[in-house]
Amino acid sequence: MGIRVLRFSLVVVLVLLLVAGALTSLLPNVREDKMPTSRREVKSQSKSTLDSFTLIMQTYNRTDLLLRLLNHYQAVPHLHKVIVVWNNVGEKGPEELWNSLGPHPVPVIFKPQTTNRMRNRLQVFPELETSAVLMVDDDMLISAQDLVFAFSVWQQFPDQIVGFVPRKHVSTSSGIYSYGGFELHTPGFGDGDQYSVVLIGASFFNSKYLELFQRQPAAVHALIDETQNCDDIAMNFIIAKHTGKTSGIFVKPVNMGNLEKETTGGHSGMWHRAEHFLQRSYCINKLVNIYDGMPLKYSNIMISQFGFPYANHKSKM
Repeated sequence: MGIRVLRFSLVVVLVLLLVAGALTSLLPNVREDKMPTSRREVKSQSKSTLDSFTLIMQTYNRTDLLLRLLNHYQAVPHLHKVIVVWNNVGEKGPEELWNSLGPHPVPVIFKPQTTNRMRNRLQVFPELETSAVLMVDDDMLISAQDLVFAFSVWQQFPDQIVGFVPRKHVSTSSGIYSYGGFELHTPGFGDGDQYSVVLIGASFFNSKYLELFQRQPAAVHALIDETQNCDDIAMNFIIAKHTGKTSGIFVKPVNMGNLEKETTGGHSGMWHRAEHFLQRSYCINKLVNIYDGMPLKYSNIMISQFGFPYANHKSKM
């Protein structure tokens, strides 16, 4: 009796399995790699924007250098997208030429501007999808090795600027501030090198600071427009004031160079102007008045690819 019941049960199970298999064969054959709303695809996209950065490069009268630099930077690991801020007002950009020589590893978006302003590069661009921004001047060639390392440092310090060019402010007996590099003596700090500013023209920073910059007092924006300078100093003020920390961290570059002499566009950088450093000292004192105080803090930390962070370094960067 028991054997007969067992045989009957096995027959029922087999029939149910055959019916289930037949019904499954009637369902549409949707391959996993064609599922448009799969969870794995959303997860992959999220990881892509979190573990990558967007390059923002502002340019004026240096199309030859721009194309050379775009060719270089497009192959850098972790690069998500390039935004070119085209300040040649009324002139057509090289977008058509660039696209005709594609395909390219990452999208390059050209943003023509209606006015030639220094602070155009600090807009909140709708195309910006990553938390990390790499901002590079249009004459600066930085090796992929340096960028990958600096990006890894920024991921540890996402609230600060992580960059390759340090500067500093110093106070004087008259209470007036001056701007310069390591050659300036910082009162009360002995012989150790100090910096309080990291230039944004060769740096990583958080994209949230672009929106914060837009919300600054109108006097800050007017100062930058008046001098066509100092947007980077203003960003250091904003970040130092916002975080209460040093505004930036200096990463020693291994292979970084300025290509300005190689351009055929005839446009020299602002730092060639006789009044450049005077303007930047002027900006620091104006910003101190606007913000009712000096938020910049000194640091002597330099991070190197070939050793531990160390202080009291000597550098001519």
